[in-house]
Amino acid sequence: MNKLEELYTKICSVSDKIRFVIIGCINAAISYFIFALALFVIGSEHYQICVVLQWVISSIFSYLNQKFFVFCTKGNYVREYLKCCSTWAVSYFINVIILEILVRYIIKNVYAAQFVSLFVVSVVTYVLFKYFAFKKREEY
Repeated sequence: MNKLEELYTKICSVSDKIRFVIIGCINAAISYFIFALALFVIGSEHYQICVVLQWVISSIFSYLNQKFFVFCTKGNYVREYLKCCSTWAVSYFINVIILEILVRYIIKNVYAAQFVSLFVVSVVTYVLFKYFAFKKREEY
């Protein structure tokens, strides 16, 4: 086993919850950066369009990070990706709803509202990834 394989084995031996938090923070930072950049370029009055752009672009990073560094699965690329798309669709709609409620009625600041929304969506996403998208088949 070479050094890279040993490192990967060590990473995968850490609890998936810890790996999810670390990778989730990285994914959330990438996602929030994309959202903020889109707001800057397109304008904050189009924040829902910015969420769509954020979701589409960050989903590529998220899939690869979740597959290889959180759940350490092998194979099943198409099946897992399609399940991830379903998970992201649910996450997206939860994000949009929370963001809309926060912006209209509670926080009013789009940046702060999206920060709160991403935290809530991350918890939901972990559960869906673990028990649906990257669920390991039980061996008999």
